[in-house]
Amino acid sequence: MSEESSEEAQTFELEAPLGDADLEGLEAGQRVRINGVIFGARDSAHRRMVEALDAGEPLPVDLAGQMIYYVGPSPAPPGHAIGSAGPTTSGRMDVFAPRLLECGLKAMIGKGSRSAEVREAMQKHKAVYLAVVGGAAALISRSIVEAEVVAYDDLGPEALRRLTVRGLPAVVINDVRGGDLYEQGRARYGKGSSS
Repeated sequence: MSEESSEEAQTFELEAPLGDADLEGLEAGQRVRINGVIFGARDSAHRRMVEALDAGEPLPVDLAGQMIYYVGPSPAPPGHAIGSAGPTTSGRMDVFAPRLLECGLKAMIGKGSRSAEVREAMQKHKAVYLAVVGGAAALISRSIVEAEVVAYDDLGPEALRRLTVRGLPAVVINDVRGGDLYEQGRARYGKGSSS
């Protein structure tokens, strides 16, 4: 992780695999740009991964130090690596996230807040949750330069994909110390306002 200078002094670069040291300096509210290989998966792929763990079977990919983007992209138009690739609501993965964090997952990317159980698991396993802007799916897809299905091809858009990203912009919502940008915002702006 390196801090940018000049006009984006508060934007940090992240590239998997991530270690504890890469995440300890991040705080809720900081901007990051993600580069390198991450994984894309939604509800059905998460369910299958947890079912595999429950059955004592190996996961199709090693999640140690990795990032998962909660995405179910549309088909790639000609000349593009991927179609529209906006984030899905992260709460859908809350029932599965603690198990994957136990496997070494270090960052999750999506939209919306996380459950108390997931926030506790992030602190325990020193992981972070990042948000990307919902409603900007076509723009986000420009940051994805390669996409390949690596497991669960039958799930279509919800298959597990290996994504190569360059400059994917995100914001730290939950840091490794329990900081929560959404809670901070509610505390700051939710009290004392009058209409």
